[in-house]
Amino acid sequence: MISRVSAEFESPELAELALNKVRERISEIYSSGLMYNRISDRALSLRNGSIYTVIPTAVTTHNYITAVIESPSTEDVIPEPSRRRNTKLYVICSSDKASEVSGMFTALGGLGVKTEI
Repeated sequence: MISRVSAEFESPELAELALNKVRERISEIYSSGLMYNRISDRALSLRNGSIYTVIPTAVTTHNYITAVIESPSTEDVIPEPSRRRNTKLYVICSSDKASEVSGMFTALGGLGVKTEI
């Protein structure tokens, strides 16, 4: 028989670390996967960036000279729910090893660990 063990981690990096540890110690892993909000990666890239705003000087001028305002960027540009990096990890393994996998997920920081047969 096979079982599916799933858990939620705070970031994709922690989930990948847990998955690698499980794969190192348990040989009867048939499948695995990670699911997380990929928009959160864009929020991380905005941390050290800048926002540029182009302002026209006057509508009636013929040379269209513009001014540029530069301001530091923060991740607050993207709403908070989209910035969450929570990652769901699942492993399909032998039912004999399911309790060991769930214990490892818990020990490595997994939340809401579930085992389904």
